[in-house]
Formats: sequence, structure tokens, C-alpha cells
Amino acid sequence: MQSVKQSSLASSGPAPRVLRYVPWVVALCLPLVVDATTSGNLAYCLLWAFSALGLAAMWGYGGILSFGQTAFFGLAGYSYGIFTLNFGDTWFDSWLGLGAGIVVSVVVAALIGYMIFFGRIKGVFIGIVTLSVTLVLETFMAQTAGPQWAIGEARLNGYNGMGGMPPLTIPWPGGPLTLENASFYYLVLILLIVVYAFMRKLLDGPFGLTLIAIRENPQRAEMLGVDIRRHQLLVFVLGCTLGGLSGALYTIWGSYITPSTMGLTAAAMPVIWVATSGRKSIGGAIIGTALLVWLSQNLAVYGSQYALILMGAILLVVVLAAPEGLLPFMARQMRRFERERGVDNARNRSCFDETLKQEEGKS
Repeated sequence: MQSVKQSSLASSGPAPRVLRYVPWVVALCLPLVVDATTSGNLAYCLLWAFSALGLAAMWGYGGILSFGQTAFFGLAGYSYGIFTLNFGDTWFDSWLGLGAGIVVSVVVAALIGYMIFFGRIKGVFIGIVTLSVTLVLETFMAQTAGPQWAIGEARLNGYNGMGGMPPLTIPWPGGPLTLENASFYYLVLILLIVVYAFMRKLLDGPFGLTLIAIRENPQRAEMLGVDIRRHQLLVFVLGCTLGGLSGALYTIWGSYITPSTMGLTAAAMPVIWVATSGRKSIGGAIIGTALLVWLSQNLAVYGSQYALILMGAILLVVVLAAPEGLLPFMARQMRRFERERGVDNARNRSCFDETLKQEEGKS
């Protein structure tokens, strides 16, 4: 019995904690073994993880299913374009544009979240409201094709979208250094590591535990003195802001943004990624989203419909076979295998000890 305990303790010891850092080490080394174009494509896969991370915090911890991540994705992207096209393309202006996109996401998320949570909207109706906001915003932006739809020097261009936005640059002795391909990949990766560490600390602390209590039984949490609407508003604003960060980075990556990024299909994608990866695992949401986006991009070469069919099939399998998500399901199966192996080793050792005692008694 003691051997079983020791083996279980060993399996939950430092080794699993070390494994948490393996994906980050692999991600840091990828640009060293691929070309510049591939590094840029990998950056595209990673930048969507911010949106998924925000949804995992809202849905997995707070029980708030939102279809509004792409609305804030588009808001931040358009805000970056409007700011930089009007104020210039210096390195300082480009970073101010990124900040402007995030600020717009925070303000709009706070207004919408206040109306939702302090208006006592609950459950599935939150998803309906956020989806409505997304579709209304897409419809409005699609109708801004005329020359009158311009903010300063920035033309909105309707379905054609806004283009020509300057990239991020940083000051350099020989002139500003443009962040593109591998350098932009490392920027996205560093931001992702910082955001993940912050979210991990926040959600593993009292705030995350309070969100779980609200998710499980909001009436009991309110009776215990928890301001449930304030906590829901905070996690909603945080999650939507991360969706906005994805949108700003996307606009920087491609120098364009279109209303289609806020369409019905786009609104469903973060939900599929998080549901498939595991909504209660923010690390799983990052890895799963990056892999699914990469897979979708490769399938889109043969036709966008193939990627959509595959995403639907994956979601169906996950809902039926692993409702907690594929990555948590695989982790649970590995832990189960380790426990069973530990029990078998303990039994074999016990049988060996018993045989040894019998042999010593005969001698």
C-alpha cells in the first residue's frame, strides 16, 4: 500500500510540472528550424489563442458562454487601422494604435457587460445577446462601402475591408525595425506567455475560486456575500479584451481587416476551439486553438468547406466522447494509466517479497 502511495506521489511530483514548460520550449525553438514565411504563418495560428484564452476564462470558470469574441476582434482591428492611418506609421504611433484597439475593447466590453449582468440576463440569453451584437456589428460594417464612410484618412470600405495599415516597428540604431515573420512570431509568443502567466495566477487564486463558486451555484454565492455581477463583469471584460488583442494582432499581421471576421462562422470558431480543447483548461485552450487553426489553414488550401466540415465533426466527437475536451480527456487517461501501472508494480513487488520470504523460510 505504501508503494502505491509513493508511486502516486511520484506521478504528481515535479515531472508533470516540468511537462508544462515543454510546449513553450518547443514554441520558442520553432523559428530556428523553419523559414521566415512559416514563422509568419505560425504567428497567425498563435494570435487566435488570446481570443480562445479569454473565452476559456469566461466559459470554463465563470460559466459565461459568449459568442462575442469576434465582435471585439473586429472592433480592436478596425480601431488599430483607423488610429494608424490617421496618426502616422512611426514606431510610437503603431504601438499607440495597438493600445487604442485594446482600450476600445475594454470600454465597449464594460458597457455591454454592465447591461448584461446588471440587467439580470442569465444563461443561454447571454449567448444570444453577444451573438446579436456580433451580427449587428458585422452587418453595419458591411454597409460602409461609400466614400462618405471614412474616419479622417481611414476608409472603412464595406465588405472589401480596410487595408494598408502599417506594421508594428521598434526603434533600432539603423532605423526602425519592422516586426514581421520570425520577429512578429516572437512578439506574439512573448505576449502569450505573459498573458498565460497572468491568467494562471489570477484564475488559480481567490478570484478564480469565486468564479467557480458563482458558476456552480450563484444563489449560494450571493447568500455568502459575493458580488456575483461584479465578478462576472470583470471576467467578461477581461475575456473580451483578450479577444480584442487577437483582432489587433491579426490586423497588424495581415495589414487588413474585413467584416467577415465578425460573421456567424467566425463567431462560432472560438466556441468550437475551446469546447474541443477543454474549456476549464486555459493551457489546453492555447495548444488546442493553435493546432486547430493550423489544421484549418492547411485544409483551406483545398476549400474552406473542408475545414468547416472537419471542425463540425471534431466538435461532434468531443461532445459525445469527451465532453470535458480532448486535451483534459487525454490527460485523465494518462493519469489513469499511470495509476494502474503503479498498482500493478506494487502487486508484482508484493508477490516478489512474499516469494522471497518463502524461499528464506525453506532455507
